[in-house]
Amino acid sequence: MLKILKHIKTTEWLWILVSILLIGGQVWLELEIPTYMGTISKMALEGNANIWDIVVEGLKMLGLAFGSLISAVIVGLIFARISSRFSARLRSMMFTKTADFSMEEINAFSTPSLITRSTNDITQVQNMISMGAQLLLKAPILAIWSIYKISGSQWQFTAITAGAILAISIVLVVIIFVAVPRFKRIQKNTDELNKYSRENLAGLRVIKAYNAEKFQTKKIDTVNDVLMTDGLLAGRIMSLISPTMALVLSGVSLSIYWIGAHLIDGIPFVNMLDRVDIYQQMIIFSQYAMQVIMAFMMLVMIFIILPRAQVSAGRILEVLNKKTKIKDGSQPLKEHVKTLEFNNVSFQYPDASDPVLENISFKANKGQTVAIIGATGAGKSTMINLIPRFYDVTEGEILINGQNIKQFKAHDLRKKIGYISQQAFLFSGTIGSNVNYGLEEEKELDYALEIAQASDFVNSLEEKGNSRVSQAGKNFSGGQKQRLSIARAIQRDAEVLIFDDSFSALDYRTDRNLRNALKENLNNQITLIVAQRIGTIKNADVILVLDEGKIVGAGTHKELLKDNKVYREIALSQLSEEELANE
Repeated sequence: MLKILKHIKTTEWLWILVSILLIGGQVWLELEIPTYMGTISKMALEGNANIWDIVVEGLKMLGLAFGSLISAVIVGLIFARISSRFSARLRSMMFTKTADFSMEEINAFSTPSLITRSTNDITQVQNMISMGAQLLLKAPILAIWSIYKISGSQWQFTAITAGAILAISIVLVVIIFVAVPRFKRIQKNTDELNKYSRENLAGLRVIKAYNAEKFQTKKIDTVNDVLMTDGLLAGRIMSLISPTMALVLSGVSLSIYWIGAHLIDGIPFVNMLDRVDIYQQMIIFSQYAMQVIMAFMMLVMIFIILPRAQVSAGRILEVLNKKTKIKDGSQPLKEHVKTLEFNNVSFQYPDASDPVLENISFKANKGQTVAIIGATGAGKSTMINLIPRFYDVTEGEILINGQNIKQFKAHDLRKKIGYISQQAFLFSGTIGSNVNYGLEEEKELDYALEIAQASDFVNSLEEKGNSRVSQAGKNFSGGQKQRLSIARAIQRDAEVLIFDDSFSALDYRTDRNLRNALKENLNNQITLIVAQRIGTIKNADVILVLDEGKIVGAGTHKELLKDNKVYREIALSQLSEEELANE
């Protein structure tokens, strides 16, 4: 928990120092009140006091209470401000850090876990600072000062208070050793529950199609039952705290008055002043004893809040302290991309036993279209994911204009690339905001939409480019999402266009029109196309055939059809001998 506090700013530490001073003043004001209570009791018992003297003493007590209230409000406002700003800073740091992660780090944490850490865990830390910090600062000051105040009183009263503190300490030990481990498990199982909940919502159509509601419910129930069991046990322990504290407070009050009555009874009636003095001590001590017990109750409250916050802080720091394996380069990439080259590139996923790619070598020049085809799992998508550095190569190097891409700043490198992913993804907003995504200045949509064959359906919408896009583009079909994703890549004037099976949801006519439009309008880029259809790639300048992570053929459509067995098998699985003969 302490490690995460290093992210608190210097000015905020100064405000915390101010809060400590205010808390000290608040405790002093609260501990002065019992003295006035004792004075009023003595004046009333002696019988010779003027009523206005008692009223004045009472007004002084009200003044002290009001001063304590004002101090408490100011401290609360200070910590509310600090905790809110601190949590906002943590969320921003978490987002920035995860944005810098490679796919390896993202997969290591899992998406549901990162969501939980960025929301629920940060809220736990915020609650600890806004509420727990006040208690943490006030409790020791109040306890030490109250004990000092009662140190000269009757030993019997002190013994009662010591017994109450022992009882509270036992409660603390139970919380630390029984409840804290449960809180750790609760946070972990919350991740699992989030994962399955997201899975259920995302795959709802598949679940319904396969009548798998009971199967999914069973998975959810398993995690939910564990979460419930841990929550119940932790809740039962916590539920004992309030009645235990109430019992201790009532027991201490009763014991003090019972012992006080015996002490007063032991003094002869004629020594009225001595009796009054004992009664005054009893009243003052009972108030101070309550303050001591309240201080330890605050510690109990801290140990209710702290365990979850401590677990959450550790999980947040795991993300913030995670070192990214992909290091940003220092060299800007300002010149135009003339060549893109793979030089003996091999790649192996972390913890995998075998490489996905082995000794991949090819070169693409400006204006060329290079297509990549192969069986499912051959490594096609992995290969092109290395270009924007979603992963780094295990061996070999990828060169742009003869320089290793690791030398370039990632921002400059990715600015040169127009990437259309295998799964078309749109952000909530408008069609215009999606097509202009990532651009510093918005541009007209017509050119990009026309090339991407999206202008017809966009113009048919009532609001055209201002039409709303729901989360993940769920209000558009797969083909419409692919065309808008392609328009987004075209809009950024990228010099390297990467199509990762981005034509799969298009009908054959739209596929053909799109490829013709790309060839006519975008002939100065390096274009890389991953596809399953022979028709999509047959006009490429070079076709690379991948099989089990290796290039087993390279050439034009006609050359490969004639000389490459793997390519011919793929072609025959889609077209007949007659159709191939007419190609």
